[in-house]
Amino acid sequence: MAGSRLRQLQAVDTEFTADAVEWCPLEGCRRLLACGTYQLRGPESAPVGPGGEGGLDVDGVVEQPQVRLGRVYLYSISEDDSAYSLVEVQRKDTSAVLDMKWCHVPVAGCGVLGVADASGSVELLRLVGSEKSRPLLEPWCSLSLGEERLALSLDWSTGKHARPSDQPLKIVSSDSKGQLHLLMLDKAGPMLQPVASWQAHHFEAWIAAFNYWQTEVVYSGGDDGLLKGWDTRTPGPCVFTSSSHAMGVCSIQSSLHREHMLATGSYDEHVLLWDVRNMEQPLADAHVQGGVWRLKWHPHHHDLLLAACMHHGFAVLDCHDVTEKKEVTVLESYKLPTSLVYGADWSWLPFCSLQPVAPASLPDTDMGGHLCGLKVAGDLWDSSSQPYNPAKSCDSDLYLKGANSDIRLLATCSFYDHALHLWKWEAN
Repeated sequence: MAGSRLRQLQAVDTEFTADAVEWCPLEGCRRLLACGTYQLRGPESAPVGPGGEGGLDVDGVVEQPQVRLGRVYLYSISEDDSAYSLVEVQRKDTSAVLDMKWCHVPVAGCGVLGVADASGSVELLRLVGSEKSRPLLEPWCSLSLGEERLALSLDWSTGKHARPSDQPLKIVSSDSKGQLHLLMLDKAGPMLQPVASWQAHHFEAWIAAFNYWQTEVVYSGGDDGLLKGWDTRTPGPCVFTSSSHAMGVCSIQSSLHREHMLATGSYDEHVLLWDVRNMEQPLADAHVQGGVWRLKWHPHHHDLLLAACMHHGFAVLDCHDVTEKKEVTVLESYKLPTSLVYGADWSWLPFCSLQPVAPASLPDTDMGGHLCGLKVAGDLWDSSSQPYNPAKSCDSDLYLKGANSDIRLLATCSFYDHALHLWKWEAN
């Protein structure tokens, strides 16, 4: 892809410092965007971020008591798709948010957002509403990972489309004590059940992630600079340890489309691409000139990788030459001069001119149906509350013909300017 054009569509003031942003992947809810914030407040407190630069005070170096405040925002893309503007739907005060992820399948008929927070808990928020009311996130269940720790990250086992329906819903989380926690969701409870916890790193375990193609395998990265792999079926030593990164490993994501592809990022300002069948050395190395706090594969374009690069803004990487030429190309790099970019994510929305398609022509998915009511399996509905039925703001009834695959929508969130940014990136 030669040449590109990036345009900022909107900047939203999040009041607190924004460090996590996640587009909803569920059909019928893809106009929704969640944003999490982190604010440290106390006597003479200076702004600090969720990690590394600015300092996450997980070692207890702050003498005076300080409180970590947070908020979860829910936004929706406006119906005027020519403008692509975000409209705030809800704000929910909480403990400071370190990470958040949507489950990629509906649970009891609802979308579910998992949040890892500074109280040391993993909390699940479910999306409820009706055709006539706006969608809202409400607390569903939570689990504390332990005392005197921060929950630093989480990942669902449902990250790729073709998930077998009989697989249990699992979450892996990491904390500031260097531990990993494998959890299982009991939908009937609802309840998060601890399956296993183990010491993975000597310092903060910044990130934990599933191999989406083999969900018994999880990966972790820590402030000790190590990348590790674990087989949860056989408790004990890790399957591998890599010291290829020169500093703390803070981002990991398994590819949604390529079975053996893994991306990792570090404070060392490098993105490494791996073939998980051989973790002795990476396939390719890209220097992005900023600490890589988050990595996101594009949901539809297999070779595009989005990196939140902290003080160097964000970058879009083209990974199509990884296997043959061992190369990664930086297609776009955008630096926000007064902020640190901690969160970045691609929109799951298709881009096309609005031409409604008859429900019968909508593609089937492995989710069992569409949340906007066009096609929903009976057992997905929860009798106690209605899943969010977006009606006019739903994307499933706007599946469009002639999609322009060269236009992408993405969102980033940043630290010092406490802002959520909406971008349109058009490759030429």
